[in-house]
Amino acid sequence: MAASYWNHNTHYHRLVLDEVPDGCAAALDVGCGDGLLLEKLAGRARRVTGVDRSPEMVRLARERTAGLGSVTVLAADFRDAVGSLLPEGGYDFVSAVAVVHHWDFAEAVRGMVRLLAPGGRLVVVGLARNRTPVDWAVSGLGVPAARWLAWRHGGEHDPVGMPVADPVLSWGEVRAEARRLLPGCRFRRHLLWRYSLTWRKPLRSR
Repeated sequence: MAASYWNHNTHYHRLVLDEVPDGCAAALDVGCGDGLLLEKLAGRARRVTGVDRSPEMVRLARERTAGLGSVTVLAADFRDAVGSLLPEGGYDFVSAVAVVHHWDFAEAVRGMVRLLAPGGRLVVVGLARNRTPVDWAVSGLGVPAARWLAWRHGGEHDPVGMPVADPVLSWGEVRAEARRLLPGCRFRRHLLWRYSLTWRKPLRSR
């Protein structure tokens, strides 16, 4: 297993890591894949949990983080684990990279919100579907950038066995749903066919 590698998802790991709050006690990565982001989060949070429903990804993540005592990897669909394996309000930071489109968007977001402690931060890096001429034009701009970045990093690598799915919601639909579910969130569309969504859970419920 490669110690580190580059692809369209790992390109945005820095964005995720920059959002980890200072003094983070507990971080959760939903759909943790082979654990590369878990390994990085271990340097930012005292306790890190990864959860994935793919047995192969769980095996790889546990192998990658075997020497990190602060990291736990769980085999589960996170939606079924909320309130049992994953305590509600138990995490200062929750991330999800290239995984939310595998589920119903609203269901996934509501589940992650339940896991966040008051004042905790949510970061989603996700995929969406091209639907409008503008969508297709922006996506086209990413092609030369992706090729140059892949060359710069010695090629693009995806973990073997990583589950894949096509996004259902368009960019506009994701933006609208995010603003409906997470008032005050920050939504940004990025060049390499990804969006980022960041949100801080209110300290008190309204």
